[in-house]
Amino acid sequence: MILRARGLRRYFGEFCALDGVSLEIREGEFVSVVGPNGAGKSTLINVLTGLLKPNAGRVFFKEREITGLGPVKLCRLGMARSFQLVHIFPELTVLEFLKVAVVSRLGRGGRLFSSLARDREVHGQALEVAELFGLAEKQTTPAKHLPQGDKKLLDVASAFALQPQIILLDEPTSGVSTREKHTIMDILVSASKRIGIKSIIQVEHDMDIVFGYSDRIIALHQGKLLAEGTPDAIKANEVVVNTVVGKKEWARRA
Repeated sequence: MILRARGLRRYFGEFCALDGVSLEIREGEFVSVVGPNGAGKSTLINVLTGLLKPNAGRVFFKEREITGLGPVKLCRLGMARSFQLVHIFPELTVLEFLKVAVVSRLGRGGRLFSSLARDREVHGQALEVAELFGLAEKQTTPAKHLPQGDKKLLDVASAFALQPQIILLDEPTSGVSTREKHTIMDILVSASKRIGIKSIIQVEHDMDIVFGYSDRIIALHQGKLLAEGTPDAIKANEVVVNTVVGKKEWARRA
């Protein structure tokens, strides 16, 4: 088991965003977390990756307790997540953006700018990731000038550049067209195999993407675990379909 959580609870004031959620993620799995708005999906990702400390419950990564450890320390252990940093560093070029992640992984943050400019190892590894994600031809383009689909790819690629064992993605295809969504997912899956990432967890609203790429689906509702299972099992679960997708939307898709 690469990642597991037991009895996670997280409150914001009196509001309970997570109410006793437990889960297990095995090596080799692509797991999607779904649920209506306010179900607790992003809170779950933030607790698993140490951005938030749970009020109760424990998180384990490869049988080591990591509850509230923080994303920097977790990255060193082999867990990474996407942060949509394109919006925070829009002036960086594609290659510079990926170099930041490589420098962080190699522990050269103390000489960040010199590493970005002159370090051949950093340059080579960043370029390799750019090629994996189809961004090599745009390596000198500032992030702010990329189309939305490429911004999403760059955001995910920066997390992959950390070479984690498990990666957590919060809506990696939001805000792009249906065609771009499938392109992003195909590249993501292919790159994960090339880099050697063992497991992927994503929060995703697009159920076509969820059903098309997931090995297993975890459904949340009002902070609680509603159901989990294979895509076929979730499709056959009327409670999940009605809660997450909605009867009318499901009928249209069918």
